[in-house]
Order: sequence, then C-alpha cells, then structure tokens
Amino acid sequence: MASGLNLAESVMMTLHSNVSTFHIAGWRTCPSYVKAGEVALAMQMLYPDRVAVEMHPFEDRDAFKQWLKTSQDDFITHFGTDSKAMKHMTSPFVWSSNPTIFLGSSEDLLTCFRSFVAVGNPQGVAVSEKTEKEPGVSIAFSDRTTIPFADATTLVDLETPLDVEDEVSYDYDLVVIGGGSGGLACSKEAASFGQKVCVLDYVKPSPPGHFLGFGWHLCQCWVYRNEADAPELSDRWTQLVSSVGSYIKSIDLKHMVELRSKYVKYENFLGSFVDPHTLELWHPKKGTKQITTRHVVIAVGGRPRELTCPGGEHAISSDDIFWMKKEPGKTLVVGSSTSQTKIGEYMEVQSGIEFIRKTVPQCITKLEKGQLLVKWLTEDGESSEEAFDTVLNATDRVPDVAKLGLDKARVKLNEKSDRIWVQNEQTSTPNIYAVGDVIDAPELTPVAIRAGRLLSRRLYNESTVQMDYDKVCTAVFTPIEYGCCGLSEENSKEMHGDDNVEVYHKSFTPLEWSFAEDTRSSAEFCYVKVVCNKTRDNLVLGFHYLGPNAGAVTQAMGLAMKLGFTYDQLVDTVGFHPTTAEAFTTPEIMKRSVGTTTGGGC
Repeated sequence: MASGLNLAESVMMTLHSNVSTFHIAGWRTCPSYVKAGEVALAMQMLYPDRVAVEMHPFEDRDAFKQWLKTSQDDFITHFGTDSKAMKHMTSPFVWSSNPTIFLGSSEDLLTCFRSFVAVGNPQGVAVSEKTEKEPGVSIAFSDRTTIPFADATTLVDLETPLDVEDEVSYDYDLVVIGGGSGGLACSKEAASFGQKVCVLDYVKPSPPGHFLGFGWHLCQCWVYRNEADAPELSDRWTQLVSSVGSYIKSIDLKHMVELRSKYVKYENFLGSFVDPHTLELWHPKKGTKQITTRHVVIAVGGRPRELTCPGGEHAISSDDIFWMKKEPGKTLVVGSSTSQTKIGEYMEVQSGIEFIRKTVPQCITKLEKGQLLVKWLTEDGESSEEAFDTVLNATDRVPDVAKLGLDKARVKLNEKSDRIWVQNEQTSTPNIYAVGDVIDAPELTPVAIRAGRLLSRRLYNESTVQMDYDKVCTAVFTPIEYGCCGLSEENSKEMHGDDNVEVYHKSFTPLEWSFAEDTRSSAEFCYVKVVCNKTRDNLVLGFHYLGPNAGAVTQAMGLAMKLGFTYDQLVDTVGFHPTTAEAFTTPEIMKRSVGTTTGGGC
C-alpha cells in the first residue's frame, strides 16, 4: 500500500489543519511498527482535536528499505540536513506534519507522548504563551519549533516497553555501564540470547587511590575476617592483605573469561550519555570515542559517601581497608547504619568496642607522626577529641551517577533518594534501564544479579517474569550475626494497626556457645522474633534472628516467607536438634505479655 508513499503529499495533506498529524511508516509485520501504531491510535482517540495518525505500511522489510533509500532527497527537502533522518534505517520511521518534524523511532514517539500526557510541565516540555491563557502544552522537539497539544491532564499507561525489530542498526544491541554483579549477569544473559553486548567498566579509584576489580567491594572479606581467629590474624596482616588481593584477581580473571566465552565486548572506559542511544567513552590514557546502542543498562553501583567535615579526605572506606600495608591499629569507625541495638550491645560488652552515640566528627587533622586527631561534639554539646591510627568512613554508599550525563538521555532521578527512578527496571527513557544499587531496591548482590538476568530475559527472550523485591532476605555479618526477612515490628504496626499485629519472641542459648566460658555469656544476646497479622490467621509478616549462622538460617526461612506461612504452621514444624534454627519452632512468648523471653525446656 505504501510502496508509492510520497512524503511531500503526506506533508501538504494536513499542512493547513489545526491537528498535528503523526506519520508512521514501516513494514507491516514489524513489531515496533505495530506497537507504535497502537500507541499513536490510542492518543488519537483520547485527543481527536489535537492528534491525528497516518499509518504507512509496506509489504515487507525490503520494500520499506527501498523507500528509505529513494526518499533521501525528500528527507533533505522537508527535514533539512537533520542527520538523524538521513541515517535512520529501521522500522518505524516517524515524522509529524503541521509543522513538519522528523521524530525518529517508536521509542522517540513513545517519549513524545509520555511527556505530553505527564501531569504538569515535565522536564523537556516547553509551555507556550497559549498555555497560560488556555489549556494546552507544547512539546519541544528541536530549537526550531514546537508542536501544540491539548490539555495534558490525562495520564495514559505508556510504560510497557516497545518491542524492537531483530535487525541490528546500532553498534550494539545492549551496552551495560558498570561491571558490578547485576551488570555482568545482565550482559552475559543477553549474550546467551544472541545479542551483541558491550560492558563498560572503568572503575574510578577511591580517594586514597585504590582500584578494585569488576564493581567489587569487600563485604565478603569482612565476613570471613570476623569468623577467623582475631589474635592470630592480627600478626599476619600482610598475609591477609595478600590473600584478599589474590582472591580479587582470581575473581576478575574468572569474569573476564566468562565474558570472552560469551562474546561480550569488554571496554575499560567510563561511559556517559550523548543521547539515549549514543555513549561517549573516556579513558585517561586511551582518550575518547563514541558508540551507539539499542538498549542501555546502568549498573554502576554506589561509592562511599565522603565525609564533609574538614579533613574528611583523610578517612578511608571499606573499599580501602584491605589495601593498607600495615594493620589499621586504633580505628575510629564513623557510621553504624546497619547495626541494630542488640548487635551494638554485644560488640560493646563482649568485644570491648566503645560506641560514641549521636555525634558526628567536626574535623580530622593529620598529626606529625601520622595519626589522625578527630574532634567531635557530644550530644550534650561538649567538645571531645582523640587520636587514632585509622578513620574508617562507614556512613553510607551513594549511587555513582554524577558523571553519566543522565540529563542528556532524559533519565530522571528520585528526588528523595537521588537514585534513578525506575518502573520494572525501566527508567524514564524507554530504551534505558537500571539495576542494582543505583535504584531504590535492596542493596544486595543476589538481588542485582537476579534483576539483571530477568531484565535480559524480558528484553530478548519474550519472558514476562518481573523481579520481586518483596520479602528479600538480608543479613548483617557482625560478630554476632543478624538476619531478617519481611517487615519490622514497627512497619507492621504502621501498615496494619497495633491491635492487628501479634509479636512472638524468644531468647535462646546456642549449643555451640554453651561449653566455652568466653562464649557462654554471649548466649544472652541470641534472640528470635516473629511478627504476625492476627486478622489473617497469624500470617507471618516478618522474622528476625540474632545469633550464630544468621545467613544460613535466614535463607531457609526466606523460602517460607515467599510462599506465605502462618505462625501455627511454624510452631507445628518439628525442629532439628541441635541447631540454632530450631529456635523458630518454639517462639511461644507474646511480646505484649511483658514476661521473660527465656523459654522452658522440653
């Protein structure tokens, strides 16, 4: 039907109309052409006085390609020397008349309509003088002109990503910015479906100048350091640092081999956006270059938040601790964001660790002998100071997005968290996605890995399975471990009401801590708590565990949480003796009873 499509006639046909006509050309069975048409026709139904749609179907891909080839002169006449129109070789080819503007692909059309229906005046949308006098919004497509639309008060569901045609028209099908766990998992999964994939992973050094491997941070090393014999390791710091370094190198080599085996291109460059489909790559020694891609996944993770007090640059982070040539010595740790009250009590009483609560450093000064003098104000306003060998900044980690050029790709941030706004990992720009610590999701490696894999399956293998961020297990590997899944007691009461929540809890003594004098006193800190919804047969809303092997115990209980179980089912389970997990089969004490938390024997 469209084999004789005349661009000039299509433009003149609606030139004198008050309606903006969107023309969509493509081969008839192209998924992107079909989807673009569906979205455009829906907009026409919603705004018939402002939006009109003309579909220009070609019988097959070859016919569409031939039309593109023979229409180059017309493109120059009507779109000027717009390089995007001249280089566009994929279906659909979208333009508007009244005024005549080349829009681009289905994704560009979606972006246009999404901005149009957004409530208020979204970023990138220019409001004309007419808007101030009567309802109407003008979408700015270029510096030359704008297209007027009707009242932008209706929000249309345009969040479903458009399918893409199989034909490769970019340098890559997918570029992953960041070599963390989620990014690597996403890239390898996409490559397994035959996609051309590139990973950009230039890891910036930490302030002290240390480089880590593929998006690596050292939480795993902290876990095993806690489990080791502290007095023995204190004399073998050099060996410990060497072992950690060797392990990181082995992991890097493993990742590199896996990427090569799956034909994933690895580039040691820092990537930033030029536009939604173009990235500029930068390296301090290799210079810059540009690549294009159909999809982008942002997986750069987070970096430690810098201390803002004078002298904050003297502090190190967990990224640096195992690169130190000598033992940290007397150390001040600033921040305790993951420590719960009972964990702190245990570390203070049993490990001799002093806690300075409700205060922040005022300044850090480096002394002549290399020590760091830290000054702070107490809660009562009194000034204190002390010298330390090392100051470890553990306040928080923030998304490492400052140099990505997100504004050029129209990728929006959550104003409250400064993390990338996503819906099902899709950002505000349809072809750009994000996983891992850069979004508002649990900052856990397994979460990022699964989210990355599921995203690739949806994009390239027709899967519909979404990442479920609810009821994700987590653990804190302090000397006495803590694990949890689901809601806290406070959140449960806030969501369901105080009278509808029942809490069962119990203190217990692990058998493994009962024999040695130095661990027997620690048993008083071991504790389990189960939070239930009384209105739903005591459905378990959350569980909390403090004691040995919290990670292993929490993982098993997490499966039950995902399936949904009640308190009665929990206590009906026969415990396995002697284990710490069996404590969950006997938490019979209601917290509201205000009695002792110590359970009886058999």
